[in-house]
This record gives sequence, C-alpha cells and structure tokens, in this order.
Amino acid sequence: MKIILLGYMASGKSTIGKLLAENSKMKFIDLDDFIEKKEKKTISFIFKEKGEVYFRLKEHEYLKELLNKKEDFILSLGGGTPCYAKNMDIVLANKNTVSIYLKSTIKTIVKRLEEDNSERPLITNLSKNDLVEFVSKHLFERSFFYEQANIKVDINNKSIKEIVEEIRVFL
Repeated sequence: MKIILLGYMASGKSTIGKLLAENSKMKFIDLDDFIEKKEKKTISFIFKEKGEVYFRLKEHEYLKELLNKKEDFILSLGGGTPCYAKNMDIVLANKNTVSIYLKSTIKTIVKRLEEDNSERPLITNLSKNDLVEFVSKHLFERSFFYEQANIKVDINNKSIKEIVEEIRVFL
C-alpha cells in the first residue's frame, strides 16, 4: 500500500509522514526532497532559475515514477502537487494507494507559516496581510483537489501524535 499525504503547505505532511512511517515500519518519501535529489537542485533554485512550469512538469514526472514502484511507502506531496497535471487523478486511479488530506484552517496555516523559517518560494516576500490573502485564495482554489482524497483528517488544535493516531485508525 502507498499512503499519500496531501494538504496545504505547513499542514504537517512531512512531519506526520515521518512519524507515521516510523510507527508503521514503512519507508517515508517527501516528494520535494525526492525532486531535489533527482534534479540536484533545491526547490527554491528550480523555481527561481527554471520557473514554476518546469517544476510542475518534473513534479508530475517524479510522482508517476514513485507511484509505479512496487514497494509500499508513505509519500508526502507538495502543497500544489494534487492541483496540477491531473496528479490527483493519477493518485486516485492507483488501486494500491490511499490518499489522506490533512485539512486545516487558514488561521492554523498562517500561524505555522509565520513560525516556519524554511524557504518557501511562493511566500518568501509576503507581509502578514498578504500572507493571509495568499493562503485564503490558494486554499479556496486547491480545496477542490484536496477534498477528493480518500480520507480527510482535521489537524486543527491537535498534536502530531494525535493526528498520527487518527490516521492509523483508518489504515
């Protein structure tokens, strides 16, 4: 089985995926990390030097490569992955795949993004007001894709451990 975690940036996909993999004795793969290894460049560099279209093409290519593997694993997608190149259709069409949407409010996402020091190319230069507007717009646009997931888990006001336990009930 392949467990696919999806949701907006800062929803905890990687953190939850790592702990879930550890508890389930499964391999964990972060799609962004996988892309960086394959391309030998950071996501920020790819966005800056090659553009978002190139990144989305590579993201699609590597997602298909991973889903075609025979092994079982937990895969954390990038926040935009389900929304481009029919990627969500590919995830849903794979019979050995369970997709899980880590669902959160705008308030939770903005708070986490403000506390996060990592480089996120889409929000690097945004003010607090612009960040709230950006997240609101993106969540509205992306919800259609995220809501197609097999399982939806509300992550608001829950610890990582609580979220992992909730997910394990479904598996």
